[in-house]
Amino acid sequence: MDKVRVDKWLWSVRIFKSRTLASNACKKGHVRVDGQILKPSSFVKRGDLLEVRKNNFNMRFKVVDLIEKRVSAKLAEPCYEDHTPEEELNKFKAWFMNGRAAEFREKGAGRPTKRDRRQIDGFKEGDSMLEQLDWEEEE
Repeated sequence: MDKVRVDKWLWSVRIFKSRTLASNACKKGHVRVDGQILKPSSFVKRGDLLEVRKNNFNMRFKVVDLIEKRVSAKLAEPCYEDHTPEEELNKFKAWFMNGRAAEFREKGAGRPTKRDRRQIDGFKEGDSMLEQLDWEEEE
């Protein structure tokens, strides 16, 4: 295999989640080789240096191996070399971590966990038990 469609290659090495997204990126002019905008039907060959704009980040990939079918991330990794500048990688990592910050919460903030809810229920049941006790003082 000497050449592969660019949209197929971007999808198969997992740079884009779907072939449609890869194709749309090409149509919008977000994929270039040597400064030239590629159409989805354009071909890439070994040694090409692709410039891909994704999520407002400029990434660069060198085509090492050509594949047409989507493979696991482990198998896709040797098919390209990442030549993205360090500053772009740092921007991407900062953006990625900010998106993940919502997954973590401080203890006591937000919706209670199952354990917290059980403790609250136990506390509430304890209050109702106290109301049943006779608190009148004996003389």
